[in-house]
Amino acid sequence: MMDYYKEHFEEIDFRKYWLVFQRRWLPATGVFSLVVGYSFLVAFSGKPTYQAGSSILIESNKIPSLTDLEDSRGQLESLARDHTPLDTQAKIVTSVPVIQETITSLELKDDEGELLRIEDFLEKLKVVPITGTDIIEISYTDKEPELAAAVVNKLVQTYIQKNIEANRAQAASARKFIRQELPSTETAVKKAESALRRFKEKYKVISLAEEASASVNAIAKIDELLTETQANLANADARAQKLQQEININSGQAVSFASLSQAPGVQTVLEELQKTESQLAVEQTKWQANHPTILNLQEQVSALRSLLDERIQQINGNNQPVNLGDLQIRELQQTLIGDAVRTQAEYFGLEQRMAQLVKSRLLHKERANILPQLEQAQRELERRLKAAQTTYETLLTRLQEINVAENQNIGNARIVSPALVPDKPLPANKKLTVAAGGIVGALLGIILAFCLDLTDRSLKTVKEIRELFQYTLLAVIPALGSYGKNKKSPKIEGVPIPKVIGRDLPQFPVGDVYQILQANLRFLSDTPLQAIVVTSSVPREGKSSISANLATAMAQVGRRVLLVDADMRRPTQHHIWQLNNTVGLSNLIVDQLHLETTAQEVMPNLDVLTSGVIPPNPVSLLDSQRMSALLDSFKSEYDVVVFDTPPLAGTADAGVLGKLADGILLVVRPGMADCNSASAAKEFLNQSGQNVLGMVVNDVNVKREPEGYFYYNEESVEGSKLSPRSVSVK
Repeated sequence: MMDYYKEHFEEIDFRKYWLVFQRRWLPATGVFSLVVGYSFLVAFSGKPTYQAGSSILIESNKIPSLTDLEDSRGQLESLARDHTPLDTQAKIVTSVPVIQETITSLELKDDEGELLRIEDFLEKLKVVPITGTDIIEISYTDKEPELAAAVVNKLVQTYIQKNIEANRAQAASARKFIRQELPSTETAVKKAESALRRFKEKYKVISLAEEASASVNAIAKIDELLTETQANLANADARAQKLQQEININSGQAVSFASLSQAPGVQTVLEELQKTESQLAVEQTKWQANHPTILNLQEQVSALRSLLDERIQQINGNNQPVNLGDLQIRELQQTLIGDAVRTQAEYFGLEQRMAQLVKSRLLHKERANILPQLEQAQRELERRLKAAQTTYETLLTRLQEINVAENQNIGNARIVSPALVPDKPLPANKKLTVAAGGIVGALLGIILAFCLDLTDRSLKTVKEIRELFQYTLLAVIPALGSYGKNKKSPKIEGVPIPKVIGRDLPQFPVGDVYQILQANLRFLSDTPLQAIVVTSSVPREGKSSISANLATAMAQVGRRVLLVDADMRRPTQHHIWQLNNTVGLSNLIVDQLHLETTAQEVMPNLDVLTSGVIPPNPVSLLDSQRMSALLDSFKSEYDVVVFDTPPLAGTADAGVLGKLADGILLVVRPGMADCNSASAAKEFLNQSGQNVLGMVVNDVNVKREPEGYFYYNEESVEGSKLSPRSVSVK
């Protein structure tokens, strides 16, 4: 099932493309004919052409290598992996300077006597690199064999000469470049040497490797001294603590007390003080406290104490109080205090040595830590110096080589085989030329057809019309074809007057379509339609023809029909029925005449009411109470009233009558209304709330429509006497 639908849709798409070609066959065929005719002209009227060829060998160019220094920045690399030097040289052969000089030297001219253009020269020139070799083949095609050979030889000579000039220019440019670079390179060498020297002076570098070894040995020796000093320091600390326990004073007090006990002034005052205190104690046993002797002794004791305190302060240098018992130290105690002081001094000395060793170790460690960085910096400076020296030496060497190369007069291309005068013309493949012209013409014709169809915004098929409007399709009216074109008929403003089937075309079989249309209108609702407004989106879609033939079809089945020409802008019905239009609908509305005096019978059961005198404002007449009353009277006297109204584009006539009538019948003609106009008409009908009964697609080319909308015999479509096989609308 899926395969069936897939094949069905593919067939529809293919037929769609075929219909496009059918619609645009005339311009497509014209383009095809022009291209094929030109190919015939080229194939059979051209003169024989001759081709001369030459081969040149391309050798590597060594000039760029003379300046190939270590720094390759700024050089362009190949963007394509399959790029070869032959491709570049082939482009140089076809460059403007080479070709222009060849044209000028040989005075090559075109048919008009002007110098040959470069574009025309390139059309005759062919430059092909031979794959797998270093050879380029150059050939030139011309109607004169001698000229073809001369052009190739001259082109090769010009290319080789310019190649030599380019090589010498490269050498000169390289020499100039090196001479410009030498001073800066020499300066770079001097800067590198100065930088290395400043580095060694700043960091006092002689030999970093030897310095690193010496630093390791020094740190190891300092570690040994630190261990020994720590042991001595611990021993001194232990002895100091033991001596302090013996003398029960700290080392500072011990030194102070020892100094006081040995000071003569202190001891003299101390002895006097002790004697006076002893005498005071004896006298106090004899006398009362206020006795002059007691008071005198007390004053002496106070004076001696003050004097003792002054002398103690002079020796100690502070106001720290001292017990009198501490001023008389025994010999053993003095010995212990002396040992404690010496031990404390030894401890302080060991601490100082310990700090010095730690500081020295820290300095050696810091130096050892920065040695790797200094080595790295020194190596970087040495590398820069070496690079600068190498570049400077290389430039000097290259300069000598370039001076030699610049004086040479050789290039990197030489002739392998010169061009000879051809004795046989090129074989002309006329069939291939014509076939190519046919293919190109067919492609151009198809492209033109589709381009024209894409730029055409009109609705071209019934399918497109149905998809855009989405109204009920009541009938599809085929085009008259050659049957209607055989008879000459008068025209209105360049448009033929519509024909009435049965009267103008008595044997035209498609008249049954109008019977189907009137039948479909009867089946739209349970109540019969009495007033139908026929209109279209734009002019010339055949609304007047549909109105006349629909009214005729209704009259033929026995219904009394009134056909009203409500197009009071460009009336047509009086031309179709060949009636007088002096009195009509406008007169009925304005002059309030009677219908019997204005309606004209054109055939049994069919009366026609023409438009009458054209008013200045038709909308005001149609949108009046008089018109509404007239419509009611029309319905009372006739079974059906068919209004032929103006198109929807730019007028409101059809919309006004559509609100009074039972509905609107929309006429659409393929290729006439574009998408914008059709969309605007649909939007107007929807917004105004019109009752759209359906639509009729008019003037349809049956051959350009897909199957399924209607079925005819080919003869009936062309208007033969055969009856239609069937007529149906989906």
